[in-house]
Amino acid sequence: MHDASLLLTGGTGFFGKSILQSILEGTFHVARLAVLSRDPNAFLAANPHFKRIANLYFLQGDIRTFNFPNEKFDTIIHAATPASAKLEAEDPDEMLSIIVDGTRHVLDFAKQCECKRLLLTSSGAVYGVQPPEVSHIPESFPCNPVTAYGKGKLVAEHLCIEAGEKYGFTALLPRCFAFVGPYLPLDLHFAIGNFMRDCLNNQPIIINGDGTPLRSYLSADDLVAWLFKILLQGEHGRAYNVGSEQTLSIVELASLVKQCTGTTNEIIVRQHPKSEALPSRYIPSTARAQRELGLVQTIVAEEAIRQTLKYHQQKDSL
Repeated sequence: MHDASLLLTGGTGFFGKSILQSILEGTFHVARLAVLSRDPNAFLAANPHFKRIANLYFLQGDIRTFNFPNEKFDTIIHAATPASAKLEAEDPDEMLSIIVDGTRHVLDFAKQCECKRLLLTSSGAVYGVQPPEVSHIPESFPCNPVTAYGKGKLVAEHLCIEAGEKYGFTALLPRCFAFVGPYLPLDLHFAIGNFMRDCLNNQPIIINGDGTPLRSYLSADDLVAWLFKILLQGEHGRAYNVGSEQTLSIVELASLVKQCTGTTNEIIVRQHPKSEALPSRYIPSTARAQRELGLVQTIVAEEAIRQTLKYHQQKDSL
């Protein structure tokens, strides 16, 4: 992508900062990089190291209403979505609007700026509830989202496919699952982040459920590598699951985080598992991405957790 002009929406979130970090480190290169942000000055004040990206500049505005610059971008990564369980619970219509109306606005700009390839960071939430008997959910599984977030992402996928066919650009659709990396917030609704926060503070880890749900976590480094591979080599309108197949129960995850941190804090599980019930799952099958694009997980969960802990320990010591 040495000659690419890239617009990144959602550049100030976990995905966006992970992408910016990879560009800062020289893993990926672009000729020109614009990031959409509602408050660029606040973002750079909190993340001054990104000022070292020589070809980076900001467009100010909201994803649903930003003014279109008179510029050409051959590539767009649309990753602007609030990762907020609070918003989902309290105002699902607003969640849906940010995703759907924001995507429509980006697609209108894609037409104007003569975009050639547009990547939407979709989600495994488009599948809805994964049947517990399905160990790893494939892209062929029928989509039946149950949250405003999942419903919005599915609508956004269809909008991108339709716009790509109408305006002549390639729409790429990675369906992203769960991740861990340095820029993951520790104080939101992400269990792995909460466990790290509790261990860093040497506080008890409280699991309000029975600890049996099964999850998997791909490292931020692998996430970015997968997104760029899909962006460059993926097929128009074809979904690709992005995530790890390395399965951990919530209790196992808590124990692994505690082991990686080296603390002695207690793990408290509030409920007892029901012996007759299969545990819930949110685990992707990545066979399509492996087979068609040669993608593999290169960093195991334990190492990704250690990298994330190291980042937060060093950040807190500054």
